[in-house]
Amino acid sequence: MSVTLILIIITVGISLYAFKNYDLLNRWIFQPYAVQRDNSWYRFLTSGFLHADFTHLFFNMFTLFFFGQAVEQTFGILFGPTTGILLYLLIYLGGIIVSDIPTFLKHRNDPSYRALGASGGVASVVFSSILFYPTQDICLYAILCIPGFILGVLYLMYSYFSAQRMAGNINHDAHFYGAVYGFVLSLVLVPQALANFFEQISNWRLF
Repeated sequence: MSVTLILIIITVGISLYAFKNYDLLNRWIFQPYAVQRDNSWYRFLTSGFLHADFTHLFFNMFTLFFFGQAVEQTFGILFGPTTGILLYLLIYLGGIIVSDIPTFLKHRNDPSYRALGASGGVASVVFSSILFYPTQDICLYAILCIPGFILGVLYLMYSYFSAQRMAGNINHDAHFYGAVYGFVLSLVLVPQALANFFEQISNWRLF
């Protein structure tokens, strides 16, 4: 069984349990004010195993299933099974943690702000995949398919400007910084991937 599948099973189990257990939800959710007040730093990680509803959970886990396995296999091939798994976890779990740092700094004095979900880690994995396979199509709602490197640029722009406007109840900062973290860390771990990234793009044709 792949690590990706194990992460999905754990996340689904905890999220479903937390739907009805508000005590766990309140203790694990990412609340910057509570983190600062109680030193509950574990919330940076635990919040990534909680989701707002079934739709939120489905889309995050659906995305992780397809992109996570590709990234997990890539690191396994490059670094061997054990090191590859550890580096893959660094991408995913690290993405959950790192993507919440800007949110913590922005909302640490706001008692009402709360956030949850694995989106930062999922974005990290997706952008790691984009580094390794930039011309592979990413399909939105199984209808509109766009090469990863193009969708990646559009995604970063959308997340950045939405975060500036604080649009809706979505933590766009986590999406943006999770994506940047995943791409940059993967590049640091596999520097030769940059040349391959541009080579694949240069050989890509629209038609």
